[in-house]
Amino acid sequence: MRSETLKLLRRKSFKAQQNVYDVTPAVRKQSPRVSLSSYGISPHALEIVIDGPAVTPTTTKALLDAGFNVNVERSPARIFDDSEFEAVGASLVPEASWVDAPYDHIIVGLKELPEDSFALRHTHVQFAHCFKNQGGWQDVLSRFSLGGGTLLDLEFLTDDSGRRVAAFGYHAGYAGAALAIEAWAWQLNNPPSKPLPGVKPYANQSLLLDDVRSKMAEGEAKAGHKPRVLVIGALGRCGRGAVDLCRQAGVPEDSILKWDMAETAKGGPFGEIVESDIFVNCIYLSSPIPPFLDAESLASSNRNLSVVCDVGCDTTNPHNPIPIYTENSTFSSPTLPAKVPNGPPLTVISIDHLPSLLPREASEAFSQALMPSLLQLKDRSSSKVWQQAEQLYKEKVLTLPETLRTAVATVTGTQGAVGTVKYVDR
Repeated sequence: MRSETLKLLRRKSFKAQQNVYDVTPAVRKQSPRVSLSSYGISPHALEIVIDGPAVTPTTTKALLDAGFNVNVERSPARIFDDSEFEAVGASLVPEASWVDAPYDHIIVGLKELPEDSFALRHTHVQFAHCFKNQGGWQDVLSRFSLGGGTLLDLEFLTDDSGRRVAAFGYHAGYAGAALAIEAWAWQLNNPPSKPLPGVKPYANQSLLLDDVRSKMAEGEAKAGHKPRVLVIGALGRCGRGAVDLCRQAGVPEDSILKWDMAETAKGGPFGEIVESDIFVNCIYLSSPIPPFLDAESLASSNRNLSVVCDVGCDTTNPHNPIPIYTENSTFSSPTLPAKVPNGPPLTVISIDHLPSLLPREASEAFSQALMPSLLQLKDRSSSKVWQQAEQLYKEKVLTLPETLRTAVATVTGTQGAVGTVKYVDR
């Protein structure tokens, strides 16, 4: 079989030119090259294109051993040095070179693409956040359908049991709980006008734990007790990460409330949330549910709650069970103030890239979990994981308005060879 090439690219702001097409039912012509700004991707493939945390030096070697040619885009900011990839046999290429990949190259990214309007012609493997009717989902999804591309969303890659094959959940929960404890301690010792300072990624997990333990001691000295933390979704990857952080930081076991589906079956709002000091939401929202808290529960005289960390970050989802914030926070501004009628100040942590706080550990864990599926990309047509993902994409495209799905692309030629892209009327 013809060997595939896996170009590992990173998500970084850049300006680059790319061939795009003006695809309409009646007009099919090549448009002038356009400038692509602030695009963050990390690896290329089948060439395959993949994002930074999706492939590490360790898994790069496994791909090389399996017969892939691996080209890694140079990066001065990646947690893994260029030399680490070079040492395992990968070839380094200039940044942004994925944009010149032929049609049969699979672009594997991590986070969603920046907002833009040009059509996408490749197959993309990434988190796109557009399959659950999030804000702007039509704009995101239609770029693939109108360009003849395909979206294989990492969030929906599942095995035979329906479990996601790879996820950053554990480290998202771990990092979220860490920041929540630090925010709790900070707010006890500082006025509301002085929010929690910005944070930066840690070189390793031990350094993060040292900081959390130190900050929690400061909070305990002020409050007279360690925080009471309620974790919803405690049995999942994300919830286990949050619970592990609390334990390792020194929160007593009886002060860690571990809730899952059984405890939330009756439907919210839940008084136990506002009676806790910290609430960490780790659920995967797949359908509408009653809110976990609301204005009435926050007005309770029993409220101790001062920090909410919404690891799920369904900020733009109309069914967000934590309807007390409308935007994401960031590492530079980790907390957002929430309106409360009385009691202690309340802040929300809604960072949608929490695993980046521990980039090395999170990357290695995600990459190792994704590796078996990446190896199947060269036989994608017979791989259940990838076929399910492609079918889901097609189903989601059919939910778009007709004007946003009036053109489809068919690729002729054998896989592994450059095919001919034809735009046809629906």
